[in-house]
Amino acid sequence: MEQFDKWPLLGGINSPEDLKALPAEQMGPLAAEIRDYLAYRVTENGGHLASNLGVVEMTMAIHRVFDSPRDHVIFDVGHQSYVHKLLTGRKEQFDTLRTPGGLSGFTKRAESPHDPFGAGHSSTAISAAIGMAEAEYQKGSDAWTVAVVGDGALTGGLAYEALNNCAHHLRLLIVINDNEMSISPNTGSLSRHLSKMRASRRYLRTKRFTAGFIRRIPLIGRPIYKLLRRLKRWIKHMFYRENLFEHMGIRYMGPLDGNDAVVVEDYLRHAKRLDHSVILHLRTTKGQGYAPAEEDPNAYHGVAPRDISCPIETFSQVMGKELTRLAVIDDRICAITAAMSGGTGLEPFRTVHPSRFYDVGIAEAHAVTFGAGLVAGGMRPVVALYSTFLQRAYDNLLHDVALQQLPLCLCIDRAGLNGADGATHHGIFDVAMLSQIEQITVYTPVTAAGLCRSLREALQQEHMTAIRYPNGGEDPRIRAAFYGEKDADATPQVRAFGAPADEAALTIVTHGRITAVALEVVERLQQQGIAASVLLCEYIAPYERLAGEVAPLLGKRVLFLEEELLCGGFGMNLSAALALKKPYRVMGTKDGTLTPCAGQTPWQAAGLDADAVLQSALTLIEKEN
Repeated sequence: MEQFDKWPLLGGINSPEDLKALPAEQMGPLAAEIRDYLAYRVTENGGHLASNLGVVEMTMAIHRVFDSPRDHVIFDVGHQSYVHKLLTGRKEQFDTLRTPGGLSGFTKRAESPHDPFGAGHSSTAISAAIGMAEAEYQKGSDAWTVAVVGDGALTGGLAYEALNNCAHHLRLLIVINDNEMSISPNTGSLSRHLSKMRASRRYLRTKRFTAGFIRRIPLIGRPIYKLLRRLKRWIKHMFYRENLFEHMGIRYMGPLDGNDAVVVEDYLRHAKRLDHSVILHLRTTKGQGYAPAEEDPNAYHGVAPRDISCPIETFSQVMGKELTRLAVIDDRICAITAAMSGGTGLEPFRTVHPSRFYDVGIAEAHAVTFGAGLVAGGMRPVVALYSTFLQRAYDNLLHDVALQQLPLCLCIDRAGLNGADGATHHGIFDVAMLSQIEQITVYTPVTAAGLCRSLREALQQEHMTAIRYPNGGEDPRIRAAFYGEKDADATPQVRAFGAPADEAALTIVTHGRITAVALEVVERLQQQGIAASVLLCEYIAPYERLAGEVAPLLGKRVLFLEEELLCGGFGMNLSAALALKKPYRVMGTKDGTLTPCAGQTPWQAAGLDADAVLQSALTLIEKEN
């Protein structure tokens, strides 16, 4: 359990009621303690630092004005909810953040009643908040729903679909945490004065009375009213600048200094008095109060744990460098990412080929269809996305790419199970999704050279291609077993390790990072005097072609092993293509929402660690003896 001797004010906050009991003059010192604690803890455990440092005052003010959990506070993405967790009774467990069995790095309904809606993907909060606010309205409740939206979430189309459906009558507050780009250009005292005036009850009553009085004047009343309304709009446009939100019929206040606790709390109370849907636009400084994060907020957006050493070169970096090199040779090659240029390794491409680099924001569906349009126009785009985010573009893959047989290339990063980010970021669904698409080649390289070769080959194909690779870099155990000193740059194929097919009691057929588990299991079987082998598939689709390569290499029994979703995945499709007459078993992830217990890895929670796979292999062997 975490000790808070160094942070006495924070140590005394066990619920939002404790926060409300503090005098206003202690908000500044409390904010400083929270920032100091976040910098200490997040740099130890890893996580999202800069964005949370920026929302300290905003989050404190929300919990002083509203009554969570009766009032609902929904954070978009959820990665900016660390302060919220600290203030809602979870500070003693905060040292378990992003660890198995510990606090999630995102909001999670099962974790606390103060997390009314979970999120690990972006741009969902407004839709969810409108739904919850409408539910409260239907029940006759006066509870409020607050959606905290920021960090690029408004680049996602879902946010605007939601705004288009936002009803005026709801007790709904949308707080825009603007920490990177300006939504509205007005600043200064005039903006603050107009925002506050427009939020007051006196202003609203006066406005209604004046409008009614003028309209009732015989003959000339209505023409005068229309003229005054046009004049007001002209003045407002000249001095205040209406924005998109007001054109959509949603009352807007701001922009305001989101790192001024007094100002934020004051305007939240004004917004609450309006008793209908309103947007409050706050500008915050990403990394506020922690010098390294203020100087380079992008570098401190996501922080790795101190005891984690990164490989010399990750697969993401390899892909980005090779694509940059290929684009020098072929000026049709371009790169598309959805607000993840750093994470997907595309920063070198952005620098060298800026005119052919496209960051479309958090809009994965648009990224795929935009790429399809580029292909139809004669370009050769590569769409680089995390596996978990590709899920948002499934219809686009089917309707806009596959149906038209367009040779779009997908680079699928963070494939397979992922640890600290939890269930929302497991890359386990893409194989099953892609396996339903005819005329697609799915590459699964396990070496840097193999990734480069796959990319070069993919860009020569005349049908859709996908290249899957995990977080991190090469596993030396896999390289040593299957390549040794040989060139790992050969055409993607099926590689064998272990006993010959006619001697192997069991063959494990696998692909990707989990091949290391297969190798360990074969070694342990051999220690028990059981001959076994591993087949490494450097591509997994088309399955009919793969089956032709795999079939001659199989032993007496077959275990298909993958760290993706079991249903509809690699093992099921390949075993069907093989039409096996010999005993076989398929092992994969059965539950897409698996949650490891304390001390467990995701692979242990999924039953895909070496012990579990060995036991399954032995059961299969013994059953058929």
